[in-house]
Amino acid sequence: MAQFSRYLGVDYSGARTPTCSLPGLRVYSATPADGPVEVQPPPSPRKYFTRRGLAEWLERELLDGPPTLVGIDHAFSFPLRYFEVHRIPPDWQAFLEDFQQHWPTDGPNMYVEFIRDGMYGRGAERTGAARWRRLTEERARAKSVFHFDVQGSVAKSTHAGLPWLLYLRRQLGARVHFWPFDGWTPPPGVSVLAEGYPALWSRTFPSEERNGHQQDAYSVARWMRERDAAGELGAQFEPALNSAIRSLAELEGWILGVA
Repeated sequence: MAQFSRYLGVDYSGARTPTCSLPGLRVYSATPADGPVEVQPPPSPRKYFTRRGLAEWLERELLDGPPTLVGIDHAFSFPLRYFEVHRIPPDWQAFLEDFQQHWPTDGPNMYVEFIRDGMYGRGAERTGAARWRRLTEERARAKSVFHFDVQGSVAKSTHAGLPWLLYLRRQLGARVHFWPFDGWTPPPGVSVLAEGYPALWSRTFPSEERNGHQQDAYSVARWMRERDAAGELGAQFEPALNSAIRSLAELEGWILGVA
């Protein structure tokens, strides 16, 4: 029997502002019975999802909806070195709150570049080096969360998306399990938010007529659905890591599907 009733794959975007319609922000939804289909944003003058609109939509969907596994394509935390340099307590909730205070990328009309350039916020007090990588990024051969302005970078989407994770955590509380920060094995009947990395799977599935952003969101939803159907999600939630690495990952986060 499937652990989840729905699987949402999200290809994220850090472009423009939180209320801008973003063609790079795509969502695909699947169920145990049906393969992934694209989710259109709620009716409005905007053609595509906005970051704020996506967060509010997820809030509504997860508040009273069926148990859902959500895979989002941006990092959920930063490398241990960041915590050490900036003397941030080893606590994920404290990290999210501290980050939002320095990088208020969820603010009205706020571009990530505005904070990077020192026009707003206090981003200069919370920076990192492109050579700093989380262990899961090293395992997945993914780029650092501080490696901006290069192809395949997740730095911008991560800096834009982290405040919305804090928003969802505050709004939904115990209704959602943030993996692995709330524990490696989610309790039954609860929705789960996890970090996905489409590059692991996007070439596995035919793209058909989907563009790159659509294919990334589709592949995350499809991979999660197929792993649940095969009874393998439990193993994915409990990767074979030693105690030291597990402890580190509970702070840095982990990409679902990385061994």
